[in-house]
Formats: sequence, structure tokens, C-alpha cells
Amino acid sequence: MTLPSARRLLLWTGLAVLLAWVLVPIYFVALGAFGGRLGVFRWPKTIWPADLSLAAMTQFLGIEGVFNALVNSLIAAGLTVVFSILLGAPAGYALARYTFPGQNAYRLLVLLTRAFPLAILALPLTVSFIRFGLYDTPFGVSLIHTVLALPFAALVTQSLFMGIPREYEEAAWVFGCTRFQAFMKVVLPLALPGLAATAIFAFVISWNEVFAASILTVRERTLTAYLLRILSESPLHYRFAGGFILIIPSVLFIFAVRRYLFAVWGIASK
Repeated sequence: MTLPSARRLLLWTGLAVLLAWVLVPIYFVALGAFGGRLGVFRWPKTIWPADLSLAAMTQFLGIEGVFNALVNSLIAAGLTVVFSILLGAPAGYALARYTFPGQNAYRLLVLLTRAFPLAILALPLTVSFIRFGLYDTPFGVSLIHTVLALPFAALVTQSLFMGIPREYEEAAWVFGCTRFQAFMKVVLPLALPGLAATAIFAFVISWNEVFAASILTVRERTLTAYLLRILSESPLHYRFAGGFILIIPSVLFIFAVRRYLFAVWGIASK
């Protein structure tokens, strides 16, 4: 076997292992969700459920409060994506394009915001949210999730903008564009793949986060916080149904922005 063939074989083997690492757990969750009570405990597992049933999914979705929790999660995750991009991208652009005293210290402080355990801040955050009327709202939850995603958004967009030559903007200025127009017409289209990756990270953080959502909500819980409460004593196939529903929105969101994400590696996608 020649060296290029060995490299190609190693590459495809690695891709197959990575694909199995991602898809096999999702497959088993789906098998438990659609296989019914008996399908959860059947061994060995089959490729296709012997008794395919939507009963667990429909009964789970019919539980009072699940649909409202799903909507709350989508609202909180959507707001987190918007806030993370609107706040993180300008911060990353400033770090990439301007030099100012304390720039390196600022980068370090951005990272150190993730060093504080959220549990320490739970009580003061709860008091503050009650005082400002943000308690038990998806908007309040999205603010906390934005804080969790913002360091990543700022540092990733900084690297992204550093990779876009400043000369592109200067050429746009020569042709009469303002700084804002040069950013919107030249820099932003080139930055969309990296912004898509940032959006995916922010969405997944918000969608999967459970601690803050459990502390800061009572009636208007997100789906993860709601499932934590109602599924602790539920049959196992209902838990698989809940897990499957938690997985699907993240997968759909990644699929929706895939063409921007693939552009990071120069892969065309329609």
C-alpha cells in the first residue's frame, strides 16, 4: 500500500469512528424512544425496532407543560444566539482591529468569567432577577446563558476577524464606503462561517443548560429544567423520548446553518 493510500485509509477510518461516536448514541436514544417499554430492555438490540411505536413520544408530548417548556427553551436559545452575536462579534472585532492598553489582560478577564461557578452566584442572581422583574422568564434565562456563551463568542470572533486582512476594508474605504459599510459589505460576508459556528455553540449551551434554568424559573421552565423534574420517576422509555426531543432541535439548528459552517473548511454546500 502506497503512502497516499494509507493516509486516505486512515482519514476515512477516523471519519467513520467519529461518525459512529456521534450517531450511535443518538441511534440508541431513538431506539429507546420508539421501541416502547419492551424495546428499551430488549437485548441484543436490532437495527430496526421490532415493535415500532409512537406511543411514548405522543404521551410524552401530551404531558401538561411540555409544549410550553419546549417553546421557552426555543425562545431562550434564540435570544442567547442573538445576544451572543450582537455582543461577542463587536468585542471580537475590537480585539482584532484595535490596540489598547490592557488588551491582553482583557482577554484573560474574558476567560476568567467562566472560572466562577454558577452555583456561587445563584442566590444573588435570584434576588436581582426578582427585583428587576426578570425572574421566571425565558428572557432572564437567556441573559445568564449569554454570559456563559459570550467569552467563547468574543474570542472566536477575534480569531475570525484577525484572519480577514485589514486591506479589504481599506480598499472599501478608498471606494467611498464608511467603516460600517465596509464591515457590512466586505467583512461580514467573509465572517459568516465563523459566526455560524459561534451561533451553534451559543444555541447548544442554552439548549442543554439546566442549573440556571432550574434556579431562575418556577412556572416558565425550559425543557431541560422541566424534564429534570418530571422524568426523575418516569418509566425508562419516557426518559428516552424526552432525551430524543432534546437532541432534535440542536441537530436541526446545525443542519440549518451547515452551509456557513462548511465554508470554514472551503466545502461548498447548497
